[in-house]
Amino acid sequence: MRKLLNTLYVMTEDCYLTLDGENIVIQNGEKTLGRFPLHTLENIICFTYKGASPALMGACAERKIGMSFFSPRGKFLARAVGKEYGNVLLRKEQYRISDDDARRIVYARNMIVGKIFNCRWSIERTLRDHAYRVNAEGLKDVSNVLYKTLPQIDEASNLEELRGIEGKAAERYFSVFSEMILNQKEDFAFNTRNRRPPLDNVNALLSFAYTVLAGDCANALSSVGLDPYVGFMHGDRPGRTSLALDLMEEFRPVLADRFILTLINTKAIQAIHFERQKDNAVLLNEEGRKVFFTAWQNHKKENITHPYLKEKIPWGLAPYVQALLLARTIRGDMEEYPPFLWK
Repeated sequence: MRKLLNTLYVMTEDCYLTLDGENIVIQNGEKTLGRFPLHTLENIICFTYKGASPALMGACAERKIGMSFFSPRGKFLARAVGKEYGNVLLRKEQYRISDDDARRIVYARNMIVGKIFNCRWSIERTLRDHAYRVNAEGLKDVSNVLYKTLPQIDEASNLEELRGIEGKAAERYFSVFSEMILNQKEDFAFNTRNRRPPLDNVNALLSFAYTVLAGDCANALSSVGLDPYVGFMHGDRPGRTSLALDLMEEFRPVLADRFILTLINTKAIQAIHFERQKDNAVLLNEEGRKVFFTAWQNHKKENITHPYLKEKIPWGLAPYVQALLLARTIRGDMEEYPPFLWK
């Protein structure tokens, strides 16, 4: 397994990243803001206008250091990728499955089972911990609907039907999402999921967290030799990491949504951490991103017991473990892909 958590976040929007020997150097004009040995890093995430030198991007690719670029406002731009590593036979089998609807739906079903199971767990967690502060009856109704959805997923005969089931379940889940927001309800009012652009503080957090999580899942898939751009649930689209989006589905409720709820309910993130754009989009500002990433890194260090392996791992390693299980299933070492069913 790759060592996690050694991630460098570059937040100064007008700096430039260069390579000096075995070090990454962060420069702002003639001033050096920082210097970090490459061997201490696993990921570099940049929120800069100027970007990085080709030499640095090449060095990172050669050392399998993930490097992602965002605009200073948080919009994902690109990810630097070097030579693809891994067993070519594994990828060829992945492509065969992706081209065969009867085979790809088997993987897609399991991933969506993981998502709906974890959505229900998130609701049940709120009911368990805060039953007297929420609309318990409304939450329980949606939890029951999600429970009844699980057998329907197994019975879906094609991808279109499966996507319809998943879409309806997600709509029901988000219909009670605001009930799980316990504090700052006026500043973090949530009515429905919206994106491209997000129109309120909660949707801004959701979109930002999903973008970061998708990048983690893409890196995890690449690390085990799979192609993150060729998916099973999500179809092929130029520039879209479809398999990373597939893998992310089962982690949305437990790794992203619960994290966001914690930020809001503990008041770690507040209304002052957002800004509204001319097109009415709401985005995290620079200070908000700093708060987010500090908490995100700390959250990824927390240990959990993996529900399938029954071994303790940090949260940040969970996408890598699932990517490995997926690769083993595609390779034929396992009969069926086990989704991440959090308990």
